Amino acid sequence: MDKSIKHQNLDQNKDENSFMKTFTKGIFKENSIFVMALGLTPALAITSSFEGAFGMGMLVFIVLTLTNIIVSLLRNLIPNEIKMVVYLIVIATEVTILKMFIDAFLPALASKLGIFVALITVNMIILSRAETVASKLKVIPSILDGLGVSLGFLLSLSIIGFLRELIGTGKIELGQILPLGFEVSFFDALGLSKYALDVFVQPPGAFFIVGLLFALFVSMKQKKEAK
Repeated sequence: MDKSIKHQNLDQNKDENSFMKTFTKGIFKENSIFVMALGLTPALAITSSFEGAFGMGMLVFIVLTLTNIIVSLLRNLIPNEIKMVVYLIVIATEVTILKMFIDAFLPALASKLGIFVALITVNMIILSRAETVASKLKVIPSILDGLGVSLGFLLSLSIIGFLRELIGTGKIELGQILPLGFEVSFFDALGLSKYALDVFVQPPGAFFIVGLLFALFVSMKQKKEAK
């Protein structure tokens, strides 16, 4: 009896560790932007402000997680010959509904993101997770993978947007794009705006920040592997 309980506890611990690894690998080890170099178009195009970057990250978070769930549920019913078409139909349906929602209730965010909302349909992060993970795993691991990868993408975009806006304007504004119910500026009282480099809120600044962060992640990964 004791041995049976011990085996059950060991199996439970293994499952918990496996679930945790599935969730965290998308945030760090397989970070879509800074490790896998996927989703660079929105990372470069809509990260001139923290709120815009965060808004795009949240949309991808919703679409990626839902796609993983749906594809995992249908994985045994989708013929191999048309699976990519099915993935695109699923993603396009989700994106269309989301776009209608933000057009109706979040007009400032819709205006900021523009065509890049529709381009979520062909985002390689979402398509790659649907093909390599959700189409092969059960629902729970697929959900955890979707949450981890999309959270990693959200955090990456937010970091890029935060750095670009702060360096480019000397402050971080909230409530301008997202309907928070209030408007506030952080770091404005420090007088950083006089030292702001507006090139960082322009396209060249996106390449510079993403390149620096990419180099930082690669360096950290190499040091970890060397140890």
